[in-house]
Amino acid sequence: MGLRSIANVSHHHNFAWKETLSDGREVMVHRKGATPAHAGEAGIIPGSMTAAGYLVCGKGQPEALYSASHGAGRAMSWQKARDSFTRSDLNRMLASAGVTLIGGSIEEASPAYRNIDRVMEAQTALVDVHGRFMPRIVRMNKE
Repeated sequence: MGLRSIANVSHHHNFAWKETLSDGREVMVHRKGATPAHAGEAGIIPGSMTAAGYLVCGKGQPEALYSASHGAGRAMSWQKARDSFTRSDLNRMLASAGVTLIGGSIEEASPAYRNIDRVMEAQTALVDVHGRFMPRIVRMNKE
């Protein structure tokens, strides 16, 4: 693509970490549906295949276990998405948004997810937004 990377941001979620809470206790924190957002920690919070993603920096809120959402979150179950969309529907959505999909399945269709902008508005106490970007190439492991 002829581009040069200026930063590398890892986006781990659904993992367990050994951490120290604000009261000094060492605990295991399992962030199911969440990602670390310690003070100053960079992260990415994606929407769907055709919705915006956000480059963020954690604010380190102990009440949230130093976490933020790891994405928009599902608005419908995998099965409901399978029943609601066809591959042709997905292809039309992707083409309309100018997105190339590598892998993926109809369960991941954008309407199956919550509105990422509303999700971001709900976590202003957890992260500062440093950038917003639209996907153009999406690589999914599920076929």
